Amino acid sequence: MSYFNIDSTKANTYDAIVIGSGISGGWAAKELSEKGLKTLVLERGRDVKHGIDYPTANLHPWELGHRGQVPLDVRKQNPVNSRSGLYSEATLHFALKDDEQPFVEEKPFRWTRGYHVGGKSLLWARQTQRWSEYDFDGPARDGFAVDWPIRYKDIAPWYSYVEKFAGISGNKDGLPNLPDGEFLPAFEMNCVETHLQSVIAKNYKDRHLIQGRCAHITDPKPIHNEQGRAKCQNRALCVRGCPLGGYFSSNASTLPWAAKTGNMTLRPHSVVHSLIYDEKKEKATGVRVVDATTKEMIEFYAKVIFVNGSALNSTLILLNSVSGRFPNGLGNDNGLMGKYIAWHNYRARISAEYEGHLDKTTDGRTPNHSYFPRFRNVYKQETDFLRGYAAGFAGGRSTIQDRDGVGEDLKHSLLNPTLGNWRVSSWMMAEVLPKETNFVRLDPDLKDKYGIPQLRISADWDDNDEKIIRDYHEQFTEMFTLAGFTNIRATDSHSAPGSDIHEMGGVRMGKDPKTSLLNKWNQLHTVPNVFVTDGACMTSTSTQNPSLTYMALTARAADYAVKELKKKNL
Repeated sequence: MSYFNIDSTKANTYDAIVIGSGISGGWAAKELSEKGLKTLVLERGRDVKHGIDYPTANLHPWELGHRGQVPLDVRKQNPVNSRSGLYSEATLHFALKDDEQPFVEEKPFRWTRGYHVGGKSLLWARQTQRWSEYDFDGPARDGFAVDWPIRYKDIAPWYSYVEKFAGISGNKDGLPNLPDGEFLPAFEMNCVETHLQSVIAKNYKDRHLIQGRCAHITDPKPIHNEQGRAKCQNRALCVRGCPLGGYFSSNASTLPWAAKTGNMTLRPHSVVHSLIYDEKKEKATGVRVVDATTKEMIEFYAKVIFVNGSALNSTLILLNSVSGRFPNGLGNDNGLMGKYIAWHNYRARISAEYEGHLDKTTDGRTPNHSYFPRFRNVYKQETDFLRGYAAGFAGGRSTIQDRDGVGEDLKHSLLNPTLGNWRVSSWMMAEVLPKETNFVRLDPDLKDKYGIPQLRISADWDDNDEKIIRDYHEQFTEMFTLAGFTNIRATDSHSAPGSDIHEMGGVRMGKDPKTSLLNKWNQLHTVPNVFVTDGACMTSTSTQNPSLTYMALTARAADYAVKELKKKNL
């Protein structure tokens, strides 16, 4: 005879559970803990302690054993994850091994994951742009995808809220298609960037080149000092982990803040298997976890659950959360879970040289760059493709070394290099349309080492993506030519979908439970005590880097969840 262990259940019971410790999970942990909820944060990977577990943060290139290159035997052991652009000797401590979570590529796909405390908040590009009204209006205007259940006015106060805490640098540019935020002083453009900026202002009414907005502290405020963070030192080594906390990460900011309340319990090495659904209570009551070390299945319980495992993994967890009530995944009555995934298209680039300003050079490193907000199809449909693209832009000068000669002549030329022309480049950041034909599903047979079904990913580019690339190349060739740039080269990497880290969709928001899975508060329509506020919730992708929107949606949803708990509605 077995007995129900009441003491064990009580020990594993919290007010809230947060799945994932990345950008959105960190914000959920902060908000729920700060508002008084005993909160369990589950992270499938190892712990990363801020300021301690960044082993390459202060190393010079020559201090890396292989000068930054990953040894061939390590690459051979990880043929899938080594394709990532983030895979280097300097970041190998954050890299995922292939055997940790294999997946099935029905079509080529690159899935970048950050399985450690802090997640991809330690790996992101730190670019933070608000969405505008035109971005939320996109699906309703052109009829592609479903209408967003919220608009800019709903999220604007929450943008302000998270910007002040995170620390966002930028300028007040006054652009309706890229709303201003709560900014710290911006980084400066260099002379080639300001040259192109003046050319654009002179020749176009609908286009603007602005300084990028990024999550770097340029002038610490009391709230940043309270977090123990310091001013960004422009080291441009951010992807290794910043011991100064100069840029926003969960490790430097939200998780320590949550821990300070005494209400957060962080549990690394906790691979979430599924959510537990109680058919009598008609709500989720907890989370099943496989301990990554012991492989033991453990259950934790809570009144409210935030799913923040990153877009595709959050979708996987919910699809794997089956019950008599939900045989196809938690909240998946309409069968849409896992469908309409999307990402950003960074395939196109353009580079050139500039023979002006040869009396100037840059004065050092910068963690930022300048930015072209979207200018296509913003106010009305004007092209043969839907939606549009933004773009980054940067310029710099490198040294040219004359390697001819021998002896003293060679030594002199190497020690006295000359500066070449300015080299400039731009990279496209285009919206990818969410389509039913782009989806993920659980493999019926294959499982990972934790006994969790592997994810099958089927995603591909379409004609709209190709048209956007052609337009970007045409428009930027024109702008580069007007700026007097030479040796212009337009390229297409033909990289696989997902290469640029911004997976979105799978558990999209919407107004109608028949065509969406989450409501305007990021709650599952049919399981209201479950919230999804990471990339899985996105109805469309727009062109902006999405992390700031995840932060704002999470803070907004957490505020609502706590209020509903107090009303006993959850």
